Amino acid sequence: MQHQQLVTIQQHLYEEQRRNYPQASGEFSWLLSGITLATKIIGDRVRRAGLTDILGVTGDQNVQGELVQKLDVFANQALLHCLGSRGNVAIMASEEGEHAIVVDRDRKHGKYVVVFDPLDGSSNIDVNVNVGTIFSILRREPDATGTREPLADVLQPGRKQLAAGYVVYGSSTMLVYTTGHGVYGFTLDPSIGAYIISHERITMPKQGSLYSVNEANSDTFPEGYRRYLAHLRSGEAGKTYSSRYIGSLVADFHRTLLKGGVFLYPPTIHYPQGKLRLMYEANPIAFLAEQAGGRAIDGQGDILDLQPTALHQRTPLIVGSQKEIEMLLQFVR
Repeated sequence: MQHQQLVTIQQHLYEEQRRNYPQASGEFSWLLSGITLATKIIGDRVRRAGLTDILGVTGDQNVQGELVQKLDVFANQALLHCLGSRGNVAIMASEEGEHAIVVDRDRKHGKYVVVFDPLDGSSNIDVNVNVGTIFSILRREPDATGTREPLADVLQPGRKQLAAGYVVYGSSTMLVYTTGHGVYGFTLDPSIGAYIISHERITMPKQGSLYSVNEANSDTFPEGYRRYLAHLRSGEAGKTYSSRYIGSLVADFHRTLLKGGVFLYPPTIHYPQGKLRLMYEANPIAFLAEQAGGRAIDGQGDILDLQPTALHQRTPLIVGSQKEIEMLLQFVR
Protein backbone atom coordinates (compact mmCIF):
# COMPACT_ATOMS: atom_id res chain seq x y z
CA MET A 1 0.00 0.00 0.00
CA GLN A 2 1.35 3.41 -0.97
CA HIS A 3 1.75 5.82 1.92
CA GLN A 4 0.50 9.36 1.51
CA GLN A 5 3.26 11.92 1.84
CA LEU A 6 2.93 13.99 5.00
CA VAL A 7 3.28 17.71 4.33
CA THR A 8 3.67 19.82 7.46
CA ILE A 9 2.66 23.46 7.62
CA GLN A 10 6.34 24.42 7.79
CA GLN A 11 7.03 22.53 4.56
CA HIS A 12 3.99 24.10 2.95
CA LEU A 13 5.08 27.61 3.96
CA TYR A 14 8.54 26.99 2.55
CA GLU A 15 7.13 25.85 -0.79
CA GLU A 16 4.69 28.77 -0.93
CA GLN A 17 7.48 31.26 -0.25
CA ARG A 18 9.71 29.64 -2.86
CA ARG A 19 6.89 29.80 -5.43
CA ASN A 20 5.44 33.24 -4.70
CA TYR A 21 8.22 35.13 -2.88
CA PRO A 22 11.58 33.71 -4.04
CA GLN A 23 13.46 36.60 -2.40
CA ALA A 24 11.83 36.01 1.02
CA SER A 25 14.17 35.91 3.99
CA GLY A 26 12.23 33.29 5.97
CA GLU A 27 11.22 35.77 8.70
CA PHE A 28 7.53 35.43 7.86
CA SER A 29 7.68 31.64 8.25
CA TRP A 30 9.44 32.13 11.57
CA LEU A 31 6.61 34.42 12.68
CA LEU A 32 3.91 31.91 11.68
CA SER A 33 5.76 29.18 13.55
CA GLY A 34 5.26 31.27 16.70
CA ILE A 35 1.51 31.21 16.09
CA THR A 36 1.45 27.45 15.50
CA LEU A 37 3.47 26.86 18.67
CA ALA A 38 1.09 28.99 20.74
CA THR A 39 -1.97 27.22 19.35
CA LYS A 40 -0.52 23.81 20.19
CA ILE A 41 -0.03 24.98 23.78
CA ILE A 42 -3.56 26.41 23.89
CA GLY A 43 -5.08 23.31 22.28
CA ASP A 44 -3.43 21.05 24.83
CA ARG A 45 -4.85 23.12 27.69
CA VAL A 46 -8.32 23.19 26.09
CA ARG A 47 -8.33 19.38 25.79
CA ARG A 48 -7.51 19.04 29.49
CA ALA A 49 -9.75 21.88 30.66
CA GLY A 50 -12.10 19.65 32.64
CA LEU A 51 -9.19 17.99 34.46
CA THR A 52 -7.39 21.14 35.60
CA ASP A 53 -8.38 24.29 37.42
CA ILE A 54 -8.76 26.28 34.21
CA LEU A 55 -12.54 26.41 33.75
CA GLY A 56 -14.66 29.35 34.84
CA VAL A 57 -14.17 33.08 35.10
CA THR A 58 -11.44 35.10 36.78
CA GLY A 59 -13.88 37.65 38.19
CA ASP A 60 -12.50 40.40 35.93
CA GLN A 61 -13.97 42.08 32.87
CA ASN A 62 -12.05 42.77 29.66
CA VAL A 63 -12.11 45.97 27.64
CA GLN A 64 -15.20 44.67 25.83
CA GLY A 65 -17.12 44.51 29.11
CA GLU A 66 -17.19 40.71 28.99
CA LEU A 67 -16.33 38.36 31.84
CA VAL A 68 -12.79 37.06 31.45
CA GLN A 69 -12.45 33.28 31.41
CA LYS A 70 -9.37 31.66 32.92
CA LEU A 71 -8.63 30.12 29.53
CA ASP A 72 -8.78 33.60 27.94
CA VAL A 73 -5.91 34.67 30.15
CA PHE A 74 -3.90 31.53 29.45
CA ALA A 75 -4.40 31.74 25.67
CA ASN A 76 -3.55 35.44 25.61
CA GLN A 77 -0.33 34.92 27.56
CA ALA A 78 0.68 31.99 25.33
CA LEU A 79 0.36 34.09 22.18
CA LEU A 80 2.07 37.14 23.66
CA HIS A 81 4.99 34.99 24.81
CA CYS A 82 5.42 33.00 21.58
CA LEU A 83 5.08 36.04 19.31
CA GLY A 84 7.01 38.48 21.48
CA SER A 85 10.07 36.24 21.33
CA ARG A 86 10.15 35.93 17.51
CA GLY A 87 12.41 38.96 17.02
CA ASN A 88 10.45 40.42 14.10
CA VAL A 89 7.13 41.41 15.66
CA ALA A 90 6.99 45.11 16.52
CA ILE A 91 3.41 45.40 17.75
CA MET A 92 0.78 42.99 19.05
CA ALA A 93 -2.88 43.73 19.67
CA SER A 94 -5.18 41.35 21.53
CA GLU A 95 -8.93 41.44 21.92
CA GLU A 96 -8.29 40.98 25.64
CA GLY A 97 -6.12 44.10 25.98
CA GLU A 98 -7.14 47.72 26.01
CA HIS A 99 -4.04 48.95 24.17
CA ALA A 100 -1.67 47.66 21.51
CA ILE A 101 1.51 46.15 22.94
CA VAL A 102 4.83 47.40 21.64
CA VAL A 103 7.71 44.92 21.69
CA ASP A 104 10.37 47.33 22.90
CA ARG A 105 13.27 45.22 21.71
CA ASP A 106 11.96 45.19 18.12
CA ARG A 107 10.10 48.49 18.04
CA LYS A 108 12.35 50.25 15.53
CA HIS A 109 12.91 47.49 13.00
CA GLY A 110 10.20 44.90 13.57
CA LYS A 111 8.45 44.17 10.30
CA TYR A 112 5.12 42.82 11.49
CA VAL A 113 1.98 43.65 13.43
CA VAL A 114 -0.04 40.70 14.77
CA VAL A 115 -3.66 41.14 15.82
CA PHE A 116 -5.51 38.26 17.48
CA ASP A 117 -8.50 36.99 19.40
CA PRO A 118 -6.78 34.47 21.67
CA LEU A 119 -9.83 32.34 22.47
CA ASP A 120 -12.95 33.06 20.46
CA GLY A 121 -16.12 31.59 21.96
CA SER A 122 -14.49 31.09 25.36
CA SER A 123 -17.81 31.53 27.19
CA ASN A 124 -18.76 28.14 25.70
CA ILE A 125 -15.74 26.28 27.07
CA ASP A 126 -17.53 25.17 30.24
CA VAL A 127 -20.03 23.18 28.15
CA ASN A 128 -17.40 21.68 25.80
CA VAL A 129 -18.40 23.66 22.69
CA ASN A 130 -15.76 24.32 20.02
CA VAL A 131 -13.61 27.39 20.58
CA GLY A 132 -10.80 28.86 18.53
CA THR A 133 -8.01 31.36 17.96
CA ILE A 134 -8.22 34.00 15.21
CA PHE A 135 -5.20 35.94 13.93
CA SER A 136 -4.28 38.60 11.41
CA ILE A 137 -0.81 39.70 10.27
CA LEU A 138 -0.02 43.15 8.86
CA ARG A 139 3.17 44.64 7.47
CA ARG A 140 4.78 47.51 9.34
CA GLU A 141 7.25 49.93 7.88
CA PRO A 142 10.42 50.19 9.99
CA ASP A 143 10.34 53.10 12.44
CA ALA A 144 13.97 54.21 12.63
CA THR A 145 13.27 56.74 15.38
CA GLY A 146 10.94 54.50 17.37
CA THR A 147 8.55 57.41 17.82
CA ARG A 148 5.66 56.61 15.47
CA GLU A 149 2.34 56.06 17.24
CA PRO A 150 1.79 52.24 17.40
CA LEU A 151 -1.93 52.59 16.71
CA ALA A 152 -1.14 54.00 13.26
CA ASP A 153 0.55 50.72 12.34
CA VAL A 154 -2.35 48.62 13.62
CA LEU A 155 -5.34 50.45 12.12
CA GLN A 156 -4.92 49.29 8.54
CA PRO A 157 -7.79 48.23 6.25
CA GLY A 158 -8.29 44.48 5.92
CA ARG A 159 -7.09 44.55 2.31
CA LYS A 160 -3.59 45.17 3.63
CA GLN A 161 -3.43 41.92 5.60
CA LEU A 162 -0.44 39.76 4.71
CA ALA A 163 -2.01 36.67 6.24
CA ALA A 164 -4.95 35.63 8.34
CA GLY A 165 -6.27 32.44 9.82
CA TYR A 166 -7.86 30.63 12.70
CA VAL A 167 -7.46 27.47 14.70
CA VAL A 168 -10.55 25.55 15.76
CA TYR A 169 -10.19 23.34 18.83
CA GLY A 170 -12.76 20.61 18.29
CA SER A 171 -12.83 16.86 17.75
CA SER A 172 -9.51 17.59 16.08
CA THR A 173 -7.38 20.73 16.17
CA MET A 174 -7.37 22.36 12.76
CA LEU A 175 -5.57 25.44 11.46
CA VAL A 176 -6.93 27.29 8.41
CA TYR A 177 -4.94 30.14 6.89
CA THR A 178 -4.30 32.25 3.82
CA THR A 179 -1.49 34.49 2.64
CA GLY A 180 -3.49 35.72 -0.34
CA HIS A 181 -2.83 32.66 -2.50
CA GLY A 182 -5.75 30.43 -1.58
CA VAL A 183 -6.96 28.92 1.68
CA TYR A 184 -5.35 25.82 3.19
CA GLY A 185 -6.29 23.64 6.13
CA PHE A 186 -3.97 21.68 8.43
CA THR A 187 -4.94 19.16 11.07
CA LEU A 188 -2.76 18.67 14.14
CA ASP A 189 -1.39 15.15 14.38
CA PRO A 190 -0.87 14.73 18.14
CA SER A 191 1.33 11.67 17.64
CA ILE A 192 4.07 13.80 16.06
CA GLY A 193 3.02 17.25 17.29
CA ALA A 194 2.80 18.75 13.81
CA TYR A 195 0.11 20.37 11.68
CA ILE A 196 -0.33 18.21 8.55
CA ILE A 197 -2.07 19.47 5.42
CA SER A 198 -5.55 17.98 5.23
CA HIS A 199 -7.51 20.48 3.09
CA GLU A 200 -5.83 21.64 -0.10
CA ARG A 201 -7.12 24.93 -1.55
CA ILE A 202 -10.43 25.19 0.25
CA THR A 203 -13.21 26.61 -1.93
CA MET A 204 -16.51 27.80 -0.50
CA PRO A 205 -19.52 26.54 -2.49
CA LYS A 206 -21.21 29.23 -4.63
CA GLN A 207 -24.46 28.50 -2.80
CA GLY A 208 -25.26 26.55 0.34
CA SER A 209 -28.37 25.41 2.18
CA LEU A 210 -27.59 26.61 5.72
CA TYR A 211 -27.91 29.94 7.48
CA SER A 212 -26.35 30.72 10.82
CA VAL A 213 -27.69 33.50 13.06
CA ASN A 214 -28.85 34.02 16.63
CA GLU A 215 -32.57 34.07 15.83
CA ALA A 216 -33.44 34.90 19.44
CA ASN A 217 -32.39 38.46 18.52
CA SER A 218 -34.23 38.58 15.20
CA ASP A 219 -36.94 40.95 16.49
CA THR A 220 -34.20 43.54 17.00
CA PHE A 221 -32.75 43.18 13.46
CA PRO A 222 -33.44 45.83 10.82
CA GLU A 223 -36.43 44.98 8.65
CA GLY A 224 -34.35 43.98 5.61
CA TYR A 225 -32.60 41.24 7.57
CA ARG A 226 -35.88 39.91 8.96
CA ARG A 227 -37.37 39.70 5.45
CA TYR A 228 -34.21 38.01 4.19
CA LEU A 229 -34.40 35.30 6.86
CA ALA A 230 -38.08 34.76 6.12
CA HIS A 231 -37.17 34.44 2.43
CA LEU A 232 -34.58 31.73 3.19
CA ARG A 233 -37.04 29.78 5.34
CA SER A 234 -39.92 30.02 2.86
CA GLY A 235 -38.29 28.16 0.00
CA GLU A 236 -38.72 31.17 -2.29
CA ALA A 237 -34.93 31.26 -2.72
CA GLY A 238 -35.16 28.06 -4.75
CA LYS A 239 -34.45 25.78 -1.80
CA THR A 240 -35.40 25.56 1.84
CA TYR A 241 -32.58 26.56 4.15
CA SER A 242 -31.84 24.94 7.50
CA SER A 243 -30.67 26.87 10.55
CA ARG A 244 -27.37 25.99 12.26
CA TYR A 245 -25.96 28.22 15.00
CA ILE A 246 -23.24 27.31 17.49
CA GLY A 247 -22.52 30.71 19.00
CA SER A 248 -18.76 30.44 18.48
CA LEU A 249 -17.65 32.50 15.46
CA VAL A 250 -14.76 30.20 14.56
CA ALA A 251 -16.99 27.12 14.60
CA ASP A 252 -19.87 28.77 12.73
CA PHE A 253 -17.56 30.21 10.06
CA HIS A 254 -15.62 26.95 9.71
CA ARG A 255 -18.84 25.17 8.81
CA THR A 256 -19.84 27.98 6.42
CA LEU A 257 -16.42 27.88 4.74
CA LEU A 258 -16.65 24.16 4.06
CA LYS A 259 -20.39 23.76 3.44
CA GLY A 260 -21.44 27.15 2.07
CA GLY A 261 -24.44 29.22 3.11
CA VAL A 262 -24.33 32.35 5.21
CA PHE A 263 -23.39 33.50 8.71
CA LEU A 264 -25.00 36.71 9.95
CA TYR A 265 -24.38 38.99 12.91
CA PRO A 266 -26.49 42.00 11.89
CA PRO A 267 -26.86 45.31 13.70
CA THR A 268 -29.37 45.12 16.55
CA ILE A 269 -31.12 47.58 18.85
CA HIS A 270 -28.50 46.86 21.54
CA TYR A 271 -25.56 46.88 19.08
CA PRO A 272 -26.54 49.28 16.27
CA GLN A 273 -22.92 49.31 15.02
CA GLY A 274 -22.69 45.53 15.20
CA LYS A 275 -21.09 43.43 17.91
CA LEU A 276 -18.15 41.60 16.33
CA ARG A 277 -14.73 43.25 16.38
CA LEU A 278 -13.47 44.50 13.03
CA MET A 279 -9.75 44.01 13.68
CA TYR A 280 -9.78 40.74 15.62
CA GLU A 281 -12.66 38.86 14.01
CA ALA A 282 -14.24 40.41 10.91
CA ASN A 283 -11.10 41.31 8.93
CA PRO A 284 -9.33 37.93 9.18
CA ILE A 285 -12.57 36.02 8.56
CA ALA A 286 -13.34 38.25 5.55
CA PHE A 287 -9.86 37.69 4.07
CA LEU A 288 -10.31 33.92 4.33
CA ALA A 289 -13.82 34.08 2.87
CA GLU A 290 -12.75 36.09 -0.18
CA GLN A 291 -9.73 33.87 -0.79
CA ALA A 292 -12.05 30.84 -0.75
CA GLY A 293 -14.42 32.41 -3.28
CA GLY A 294 -16.98 33.77 -0.82
CA ARG A 295 -17.70 37.28 0.36
CA ALA A 296 -17.95 39.23 3.62
CA ILE A 297 -19.87 42.50 4.03
CA ASP A 298 -21.06 44.82 6.78
CA GLY A 299 -24.51 45.01 5.20
CA GLN A 300 -23.47 47.62 2.63
CA GLY A 301 -19.91 47.13 1.42
CA ASP A 302 -17.02 44.71 1.72
CA ILE A 303 -15.54 44.31 5.19
CA LEU A 304 -12.00 44.47 3.82
CA ASP A 305 -12.55 48.00 2.48
CA LEU A 306 -13.45 49.48 5.88
CA GLN A 307 -10.94 51.92 7.35
CA PRO A 308 -10.54 51.09 11.06
CA THR A 309 -10.73 54.08 13.39
CA ALA A 310 -10.37 52.35 16.77
CA LEU A 311 -8.60 49.26 18.09
CA HIS A 312 -11.80 47.64 19.37
CA GLN A 313 -14.14 48.94 16.68
CA ARG A 314 -17.25 46.83 16.15
CA THR A 315 -19.01 45.99 12.91
CA PRO A 316 -21.93 43.99 11.58
CA LEU A 317 -20.68 40.87 9.74
CA ILE A 318 -22.39 38.86 7.04
CA VAL A 319 -20.13 36.26 5.48
CA GLY A 320 -20.76 33.33 3.22
CA SER A 321 -21.34 32.10 -0.30
CA GLN A 322 -21.71 34.51 -3.21
CA LYS A 323 -25.34 33.60 -3.87
CA GLU A 324 -26.50 34.17 -0.28
CA ILE A 325 -24.67 37.50 0.00
CA GLU A 326 -26.14 38.72 -3.29
CA MET A 327 -29.64 37.80 -2.04
CA LEU A 328 -29.08 39.65 1.23
CA LEU A 329 -28.01 42.84 -0.51
CA GLN A 330 -31.28 42.86 -2.45
CA PHE A 331 -33.16 43.00 0.86
CA VAL A 332 -31.03 45.43 2.88
CA ARG A 333 -30.18 48.05 0.26
